[in-house]
Amino acid sequence: TAEKLNQADSLVFQTEKQLSEYGDKIPAEKKSAIETAVADLKEAHKTQDEAKIDAAMATLNAAWQAASQDMYAATQNGGDQNATHTDSSSGTHEGSKTQDSTVEDATYEEVK
Repeated sequence: TAEKLNQADSLVFQTEKQLSEYGDKIPAEKKSAIETAVADLKEAHKTQDEAKIDAAMATLNAAWQAASQDMYAATQNGGDQNATHTDSSSGTHEGSKTQDSTVEDATYEEVK
């Protein structure tokens, strides 16, 4: 039971921390679902009802999963621009290949 309470407590803490950091990237309806699930988990934690804690943690994790897809998409949209920029500079990739083979040659020489 103590381990279950610790898990619930930790999940509440992490969720509140992430909501404060990433809340603006989560659609309102998904953020609301997370906040409701956190409140349910806090209540279950107070009553120390393991069945309710399990159910609330499952609900909270499902709410986070749904929201994380939106957060990931928002992050990827920003990341795609960087990737496109990197891909367009093919000289960098060719230079990396040359450096890799040079490093490998140097490594082989050191091993001998």
